[in-house]
Amino acid sequence: MTDVTEILNWRALTPLISTSGQPTEAQLAELARLGTTDIINLGPHDNDGALSDEAGSVAALGMTYHYLPVVFDRPTDHNYAEFAGVLTALAGEKIHVHCIYNARVSAFFYRYAKDGLGLSKAAARANMHSVWKPGADWADFIADPAAAGQPNQYAGDDY
Repeated sequence: MTDVTEILNWRALTPLISTSGQPTEAQLAELARLGTTDIINLGPHDNDGALSDEAGSVAALGMTYHYLPVVFDRPTDHNYAEFAGVLTALAGEKIHVHCIYNARVSAFFYRYAKDGLGLSKAAARANMHSVWKPGADWADFIADPAAAGQPNQYAGDDY
């Protein structure tokens, strides 16, 4: 996938999977131009910075929209099961997964790798740490007891 580095925290995980924070309308159009077939959004529509009608924008660009909102301070096993199911169903498609900052998404891909799917665990952890080091409510979600009770730390701010 060609880099779309102007999207906040954009990362190419594989030739078929990219991730980021919230894309703009123009950035969604660029993703479509690059052959992306599916957009997965883990960010709730009521978050600051979310697009007013992302589903409509994605559909108008000829892509399929998958809305899997994750409340930031309450990621659940159900959220993860939905995410893993959609990724499995879209195997072989060119997809872009985003939330508002790429924190949720990078943690989900780390857990996915820990389950033996997708990226290597080391690559997924390095990707996640390039965006943030989860603590607080995310420690249990990613099964990292060392992070329990620690604050979330964002790249460039705290480390």
